[in-house]
Amino acid sequence: MTIQWFPGHMAKARREVTEKLKLVDIIFELVDARIPYSSRNPMIDEIIQHKPRLVLLNKADMADKVVTKEWIRFFAEKGVTALAINSQAGEGMKGIVQASHLILKEKFDRLKSKGVKPRAIRAMIVGIPNAGKSTLINRLAKKNIAKTGNTPGVTKSQQWIKVGKELELLDTPGILWPKFEDQNVGLKLAVTGAIKDTLLNLQDLAVYSMRFLESSYPSRLKERYNLASVPEDIVELFDHIGHLRGCLMGGGLVDYDKVAELVIREIRSEKFGPLTFERPDDFKLENEVEQK
Repeated sequence: MTIQWFPGHMAKARREVTEKLKLVDIIFELVDARIPYSSRNPMIDEIIQHKPRLVLLNKADMADKVVTKEWIRFFAEKGVTALAINSQAGEGMKGIVQASHLILKEKFDRLKSKGVKPRAIRAMIVGIPNAGKSTLINRLAKKNIAKTGNTPGVTKSQQWIKVGKELELLDTPGILWPKFEDQNVGLKLAVTGAIKDTLLNLQDLAVYSMRFLESSYPSRLKERYNLASVPEDIVELFDHIGHLRGCLMGGGLVDYDKVAELVIREIRSEKFGPLTFERPDDFKLENEVEQK
């Protein structure tokens, strides 16, 4: 299954980010805590270069807390501050402003020494579709300013948003790269909802998901579907789930499309508990981030 998605407004967003970069002090890079590597956009590094940044691991409530701590340590080793947040519930919001002040302390001390009056930190929020940018903005601003939605691609323009006296945010549309060099990256983005389901083969996605659960969270897979052991034959596994959950067609045949939809829906609705689909040790980041 080849996954590609690069709507025209995303190409425009890349140009707009580049143009607005000089207006901000810091970049808030919003990623999905369940896939901190796969939800990072390689183009972001090219665009923002050495602009100070704060990585926000959003949807941390849906991710494996132990692995999230591994990712925070990983980014720290690269000289980048990372915070685990849950914008939906408003958890970790205070830490964002605090961390920003620490990251920018040297710059603002330098401005102060030159007689420049203190001002709000200007930040640009970037991230792939459906990472939760609009929800984060609304939480920080404590009112519904940014448009939100459960499907990727809701935000399609830029806007400045004041957050009290300490922070001004520049929202940007989500950006995805034109193609995925590693199809596993595309699969992880798909299973967590960053790509529209209408562009996907859900059976392939379900196969990937169940093999992932088998290798990383086998006890949860067995418990969820009453399995003594996980069958090697994926069709046998589909058949078991189909009969167990009543995903059947006429004549008692298993409806594999319904099984696939069920598996993906249960992963996304946390029926398997908090999941993280990748660890820092799984691969070496080709596009390492640096903060100066």
